[in-house]
Formats: sequence, structure tokens, C-alpha cells
Amino acid sequence: MRFFMDGRYIRTDYHDGISRFSHSLIHAVAQQLRPTVVIHDPKQRELLPEAVDVVMMHDPTSLLEPLAAYKLNAFEPDVVFSPMQTLGSAGRKFGLILTLHDLIYYQHRTPPRDLPQIVRGLWYLYHLSYTPQRLLLNGADAVATVSRTSQRLIRKHHLTKKPVHVISNAPQPVAAVRDPRVPRNKSLVYMGSFMEYKNVEPLVQSLRYLPDYQLHLCSPISPQRRAELIEMTTRHGGAESQLNFHNGITDHDYREILRQSTALVTVSRSEGYGLPVAEAMAEGTPVVLSNLEIFQEIGGVEHPGALFVDLADSDLPRQIADRVLLLEDDERFAAASMAATQQAQKFCWDDSATALLTLAEDIYRRRALGSH
Repeated sequence: MRFFMDGRYIRTDYHDGISRFSHSLIHAVAQQLRPTVVIHDPKQRELLPEAVDVVMMHDPTSLLEPLAAYKLNAFEPDVVFSPMQTLGSAGRKFGLILTLHDLIYYQHRTPPRDLPQIVRGLWYLYHLSYTPQRLLLNGADAVATVSRTSQRLIRKHHLTKKPVHVISNAPQPVAAVRDPRVPRNKSLVYMGSFMEYKNVEPLVQSLRYLPDYQLHLCSPISPQRRAELIEMTTRHGGAESQLNFHNGITDHDYREILRQSTALVTVSRSEGYGLPVAEAMAEGTPVVLSNLEIFQEIGGVEHPGALFVDLADSDLPRQIADRVLLLEDDERFAAASMAATQQAQKFCWDDSATALLTLAEDIYRRRALGSH
């Protein structure tokens, strides 16, 4: 089976969610089968394992993307896996697996700010109705998604007639988890974008109740958004000095901050998976989370490694602070740290790669039988 994987979403500076998913899954698949990876930037090759072949195509945000199948046909793949749902399927001669991570943009239609303006406009129009999504997904042989929560929502809204499979996100492998007995810093970690649905405002407002704590905001941020969060922090009784903006961070530095901090905190109103949550838990760092269905799936609703806050609470900042302060007790922190590690072990890239290849081989066999 000539198995192709779309690696064009891999970033060459700092991973975002799609980039991490693509990168990690390609590496895991390469341990079991030699895939061919589609890239658009030669620098992406440097981030791939040796045991892959590579072909070049256009940028996935190009207006040529609806014609992607015609270009891929020339390489004669048997099955193609895309970590997004926007790869054009018209005219394809191969099996196709498209990925829909979540339904966030139907509730929060503001598109990512780093996309070209014309793509942002098309993105917004695309999410005004479920119809375009259905047309795209029904053009595949199967649909992948990253969690049982997203799988349920895709089925609930009848977004595709094709089978929906969970190819789970997962944390990076950890050689040795943090020792919960080692003194921790009074610091918190936030990893994620600063879009409206991420709900970062209550987190920075909670610092008024945590005057001894620093908040590490690890992701890239625009100067305007940074100024907004600083102003909000000080207006609500916190101090600008409590905010540590990294504006992007290396994997090594991010891991070091996680292992020294009291908790990772994220109180999003929507998520498809929440990879930073799983990554923190894998290191043995407790997490403070909003009570979303997906966070209960990933964090483990019965595990003390995840402490939940109620998004409907009238004083969410205070509730966040109260959960953090619980972790100042050494025994409570140690129990939470160990429980977080155990929960994170339920998610593994090797298992996801096996599930993906099993699906791809099934599609390959069914298409081969259908061609006779």
C-alpha cells in the first residue's frame, strides 16, 4: 500500500495544534510503515523522520487546494491521509481520509488571524452552514477525528454519511515524569491561542487572588492582544509583572516550565481535544480546566489530576484561584501529579498510528475489491 500523509501543516517555527498532530502522527506511522509525506516548504523535510519519502505540492492555504486530488493522482498513491478536511477530493483516484478536529468554528466563527485575508473570508462563509462541511467530508472514504467528544458531535449534526473514526491526539513521550516531592514554583502555564473562545480573560483576572503567582503565556501573541491582557490584569487588581509572555517557546523550554509549575490552566469555552492538557499531565503537572465534555474526556472526570471549574459560575476568576490554591498542599499536589500521569498514559501516538494504518488498509482492500 502506497500510503501518503499530508505534512503541509507542519510549522517550521513553533508547533500549533494541527502542526503537532501532523508531526507526531507521521513520526509514529514511520515506525510501522514507510509513508510518503506531502510538503510545501523544503524546511519541513528537516522535521520529518528519515524513514519517509517526500513529494512537493502547493501551500494548503492556496486557492489551488480544491484541485489537490488532481496533483496527487500523478504520484499514484493508494490511500491519502489529510490532518484537515479541506483537501480537494474531486477527480481523485485514491482512497482518502479527511480529518475534522472539532466544530468550534460553527459556534465561534472568527477565523485564525494568521491566514491570508481572502482565506479568512472564505473560512467565515464556509462555517455559516453545515452544507459545505458535509460536501467535503462526503468526498472522502472515511473521516477521522481526534476525540470521542468530536466523534459524537460529528454524528449528532450528521456532518457526513461516511464512517467516523477516532485517531486520537496524544502527548509527547516522556522519559521520566517530574518528582512531585521536588518544590514547585508558584507559577501557572497557559498554552494555546488567544482567540475569543479560548477565554483567557478569566485566567488573567484570577491573578488578583494569586498575588504570589506568575502566569506563563507560552504561545505567539500579537502586540495588540498582549496590551489588552496587560490592561485587563492591572484593571482587575493583578500586576503586569505577573504576566510572562514567551511569544512562542521551544519544546525543551516548554517542558521545563511545565515541570516546575504548579498547574497548567485553560478554561476554554470550546475545544476539539486540548493537547496542552494531555502534555502537562504526561509530565506529571496537574491541570485546572473548564468543565467541557472534551476536558472531562481528556482530564478524567474521576481523577484528582484534573481540577474543574464551572464556566457558568458568576465569579470564574475566583473559582480558578481556589482550585490553584488547593494545590499548595503538598499531599494534594503529589496525588494530583501522580493521577495526571496515569490519566495521560491512556493516550499514545503509537496507538493512534496503528488505528490510522488499520483504517487505511481497510480502505485499500475495499477499493481493490471494488475495482475488480
